[in-house]
Amino acid sequence: MIAKLKYRYTPEEYLEIERNAEYKSEYFDGEIFAMAGASERHNLISGNVFAALHAQFRKRPCKVYSNDMRLNVSQTGLYTYPDIAAVCGQARFDDEHKDILLNPAVIMEVLSKSTQDYDRGEKFKNYQTIDSLEEYLLISQEKVHIEHYIRQPGHQWLFSEIDNIRKSVILTSINCKLKLTDIYDKVEI
Repeated sequence: MIAKLKYRYTPEEYLEIERNAEYKSEYFDGEIFAMAGASERHNLISGNVFAALHAQFRKRPCKVYSNDMRLNVSQTGLYTYPDIAAVCGQARFDDEHKDILLNPAVIMEVLSKSTQDYDRGEKFKNYQTIDSLEEYLLISQEKVHIEHYIRQPGHQWLFSEIDNIRKSVILTSINCKLKLTDIYDKVEI
């Protein structure tokens, strides 16, 4: 019996397909992975975080991007769509399309049962290779719970958790504060 070889896409082939596709896909190591839709809680949390950061970025040289901004992890070749990415200073893009961000300071993922292991594991390993990345947040949609990673000297990451709705997350790299009451506003848990 002859094993069928799996076709491996180049990054250029992926981008040509992705820029014309109706649905978003991620790319890694020659493979294209279709992305699933998100729940109401996921959408509310992402929208709440986006709105809170956008308001704090007014009149500042910072930008926040939602899950439609593609990110390229140059060191590993991963193309993905973080739920939230933020940049202070000049945003850098892969090409003239300006649809592939290269230098986020903060990345946030809203956890789902199907992606939480990947978001904590392989995806975070990829993200850690981004030189500009200072902070990584994982936001639960099942309960009030934030996992916060802050880059330390020597490529170490300081981890903390917050599960008190009356507390806030301080994002020092972008000089912002996110109240958990704002993150979870209108989210039924």
